[in-house]
Amino acid sequence: MLHIGTSGWQYRHWRETFYPRKLAQRAWLEYYAERFHTAEVNSTFYNLPPASVFEQWAARTPSDFVFALKMSRFLTHLRRLRNPEQPVELFLERARELGAKRGPTLLQLPPSLKADAGLLDAALAAFPPGERIAVELRHPSWFVPDVRSVLERRGAPLCLADRGGIRSPEWATAGWGYVRFHMGRAHPPSCYGPAALETWAERIARVWPGPADVFVYFNNDAFACAIRDAIVMARICAGHGLNTTRVPPAGDVALGAA
Repeated sequence: MLHIGTSGWQYRHWRETFYPRKLAQRAWLEYYAERFHTAEVNSTFYNLPPASVFEQWAARTPSDFVFALKMSRFLTHLRRLRNPEQPVELFLERARELGAKRGPTLLQLPPSLKADAGLLDAALAAFPPGERIAVELRHPSWFVPDVRSVLERRGAPLCLADRGGIRSPEWATAGWGYVRFHMGRAHPPSCYGPAALETWAERIARVWPGPADVFVYFNNDAFACAIRDAIVMARICAGHGLNTTRVPPAGDVALGAA
């Protein structure tokens, strides 16, 4: 199953392109969750909210909704994976308030952090068994057999990320997957063209064949491209025989002018 959504939902420039003009911003999460099955939360990377916020998110969304959470930068960017136990414990203590709606956690490493398989192994070991942790590696030195072995042993997928520069290798290191889209080259700026999304649908089907859960998030929020591209991606993936979670009808988004 492909779980398709966007990275966040609180974008003021989505008013009138996705959110109705008169809809209060406090109701945007409910509106989004009626149309999508999942969202990736980037705000947990910058500032870990109190447990009450996670509890409120859970209460405001449908029973089948899934939140993917980005791990706090305190662990990845400030501590640079060292001494992971306390940051992981605090993160999970609060995030568990989501209950059954808590999905995978994304561990995104800074682009300046070079490979250290031991550090990565220790960071992943700090999470309890059964936690779904995806890893986004952003320095080319990480793409070596020792690192792949760590990911495989810990059951952590390598996040396939489409961003300028480094392209992640097609490693299937777990029975589930994680994909992020940052910046397309179509029009308006940041949108992906159908050909690019077709190539990615083929890639996903190749790396994770069969019924694997793959979480797919669009982070290209400019001009509501993320919404449009998620809708198009779901249609293309369905054409490849892949089951996808709900997305809104194409008429629910009107792209802003570039």
